[in-house]
Amino acid sequence: MKRVFAKTLVLMLSLCLSAFVAMAQGTITGKIVDANTGDPLIGATVMIEGTTLGCVADENGEFSLQVNKKGNLILLFRFVGYESLTKSVNLNKNQKLGEIRMSESSVGLDEVMVSASYVTADRSTPIAYSSIEPEALETKLGNKEFPSVLKSTPSIYTTDNGGGYGDSRVTLRGFDTDNIGVLINGVPVNGMENGKVYWSNWAGLSDVTKYMQVQRGLGASKLGLSSVGGTINIITQTTDAQMGGSVYYGVGNDGYEKMAFSASTGLLKNGWAISLSGSRTEGDGYFKGGEFLGWNYFVNVSKKINDAHRLSFTAFGAPQKHNQRGNKALIEDYRKHRDGIRMNTSYGYINGQLVPTGYGYNEYHKPQISLNHFWNINDHSNLSTAVYFSKSTGGGKRVYGADKNRLQYDYQTGRPYAETSLTPEGLIDYESVMSDNAASVNGSTVVFTMETNAHDWYGLLSTYTNNLSESICLTAGIDGRYYKGYHYAEITDLLGGEYFVDNNIKYREPNRQLFVGDKVNYHNIGNVMWLGGFVQAEITKALYSAFLSVSVSDQAYRRKDEGKYGRYSSIKDIPVTTSWQHFVPVSVKAGFNYKIGGFQNVFVNAGYVTKAPLMNNVFINNSNEIQKDAKYEKIVTAEIGYGLSIEKFNLNLNGYYTKWMDKSVTKSIGNEKATIPNIDAVHMGIELEAGYKPCSTLDFKAMFSLGDWKWGDDVVFDLYNDQQELIGSFNAYIKDLHVGNAAQTTASLMGSWELLPKFRIGVDWNYFGRNYADFDPTLRNNASDRSESWKMPDYSTLDANVSYKFKIGKVGAKFYCNVNNILDKEYIADAKDGSDHSTKSALVYFGNGITWSTGLKITF
Repeated sequence: MKRVFAKTLVLMLSLCLSAFVAMAQGTITGKIVDANTGDPLIGATVMIEGTTLGCVADENGEFSLQVNKKGNLILLFRFVGYESLTKSVNLNKNQKLGEIRMSESSVGLDEVMVSASYVTADRSTPIAYSSIEPEALETKLGNKEFPSVLKSTPSIYTTDNGGGYGDSRVTLRGFDTDNIGVLINGVPVNGMENGKVYWSNWAGLSDVTKYMQVQRGLGASKLGLSSVGGTINIITQTTDAQMGGSVYYGVGNDGYEKMAFSASTGLLKNGWAISLSGSRTEGDGYFKGGEFLGWNYFVNVSKKINDAHRLSFTAFGAPQKHNQRGNKALIEDYRKHRDGIRMNTSYGYINGQLVPTGYGYNEYHKPQISLNHFWNINDHSNLSTAVYFSKSTGGGKRVYGADKNRLQYDYQTGRPYAETSLTPEGLIDYESVMSDNAASVNGSTVVFTMETNAHDWYGLLSTYTNNLSESICLTAGIDGRYYKGYHYAEITDLLGGEYFVDNNIKYREPNRQLFVGDKVNYHNIGNVMWLGGFVQAEITKALYSAFLSVSVSDQAYRRKDEGKYGRYSSIKDIPVTTSWQHFVPVSVKAGFNYKIGGFQNVFVNAGYVTKAPLMNNVFINNSNEIQKDAKYEKIVTAEIGYGLSIEKFNLNLNGYYTKWMDKSVTKSIGNEKATIPNIDAVHMGIELEAGYKPCSTLDFKAMFSLGDWKWGDDVVFDLYNDQQELIGSFNAYIKDLHVGNAAQTTASLMGSWELLPKFRIGVDWNYFGRNYADFDPTLRNNASDRSESWKMPDYSTLDANVSYKFKIGKVGAKFYCNVNNILDKEYIADAKDGSDHSTKSALVYFGNGITWSTGLKITF
């Protein structure tokens, strides 16, 4: 397989490098500057309208654009945080335009982009990346999940993961979010304990997202992130430079309704600027019983103190509550069910009211507040500092007690337990359970609980940049974080009983009668401290650029578990509060880019990363017992790429190789837990993106990615019971099995046509193949079973969108309409492997059928 990849990559590079380009007819030069300050706008882009031909302003704001035709041209000037500008040019020969003065559209956005390591389209940064422009966010998202806008990006796989509001998931190059760095305005948001990102925490973020970029592989971020697969960089709006606002109303399938507004004072004469926005979204959900309600709020207050100092305060959040599907199901059960692929087995009715059962409901609110200070020290250096705070509340609904299986399905089989109480319609039968609880003289035997995962998170991120010369830039900074996570289960409903008894919480007396609000099952606190530093040197010349980046951090974990060990004692000499467990991971990466003839470039990059083990791999089976030999995960990666940009066509091609060593995975097996250490994996592949713009009104894009992601070896793991006692050691035979849970072949074709002035239609076709079902390595303990997990059927979907800009009196308006999966294609999006690795035994979620949304936005 490696030889096939190498030959394919060499052949494609050879074809690209042999591309014929006509000789230039003339050169257009000029200098792009800020209209107010006269400062050069480094990285501003210049494009010939209706083509893909363009260039980027250098460190002095100067540009030189070679053009291969004469006559009338329209130049389009763009820069992040500035109003786009057009200029007509009649080219007969070389032409000098002098200064091009651009005005700010957003206050402080350019500083945020720089500190967030957002890459501009200058073909100088030696990494593979894809940018999602604001226009795509507006026109394509509709009522889809926020991450779904990334599905036409190479090596990305996104699904709705059961279909609950905000429950979508993303993989990049076969890696889940615990190995993808996710940044919002340059601030990392991956969970401090498990590294994961739960998109339901950010379900309303699309309303305030200005730019979005996927940096595959090493990425451009200078932080010590665990971004093995890549980085998802999200930039929110700041404050508009001009006074104005908007209102929006939209509807969609299954009761979807959204209302939103935004308003901005613009930059006032005294240097202040204020922007705020909010939205409310609700609906019934695609699957049965999938009701949801979400809010979003955003506020930014900026103060331009003087030309050297600017302050920006930002607060945003997206509180939500939504029903979920708690388990996948067999394909034949969907076929037999009255609701078909919309089947949901995680609810019933109490007094005529729909009530979700365990794993059937989630609520969360994770506001983030930050204060940014931007200091232009002098004409060649600056300091950007952000202090931030996040305080989250919420969790997921569970059933708990000796009879908990009466109110839930078996997650392993997708079918009811023998004791599950069901109505004749197949719904959860709450009435029989509540009746038994009420009659019990020993209190309820099963209750509803809320498993809470709350936290307080404080952070400081400071970046110093110094342009030592016109071609050399040095960047250094610190990244400090402190995190305190609160984990407990709390009774929310006694389900007809008078009280409940639970003796798992050791800091209270045994057999105590418990009521709503009392904690049960577990109660512990996790602490994480992080102090990191980073330094990066860059050199940028006319023909080449290079960088070298080093980061190191001290990551420390501590655990306090009064629920398991009591408040003043210990069990088996295990303390109530552990000592700090320190790890010092290091990241080193470098890259080189070379430009060929002004329209081509080639790049290479490589890196070595050590990654601290996740917290649940340091403490055995959610206890205070420490894994003495917890190892650093080690990653070696390398990449080569090629880019081509001519008048109407552009192309980017790259190949990558990543070896992941000593990975640890923790899995639950019934009431037991297993930690599988020392797993190796190899992820390699090729990625291609291309664009063709035959005229100003027509735009085509294409994407193709081919991955080969496999586990590297067989391993031995230890299995512990719920008393943290070792049951034994077992083998996991996973060598050369493909990594599951992500499509290893993806492709897309996208077209956009401005049929009439300001009236645009778009069509997106996406293909996903070689998608292997997720599987549990601990169940692969038969040496003679080397079969791949079940390979899900390949599928493709077709989406369409329409937008129209027009005027209503003196205010602007824009109409949107989206239809997703317009052919109503039936497909399986997520699967868990079964006992015989077949279609019959696999547990699945189907993807959504045809869905739609439409809306109207008024701007003033």
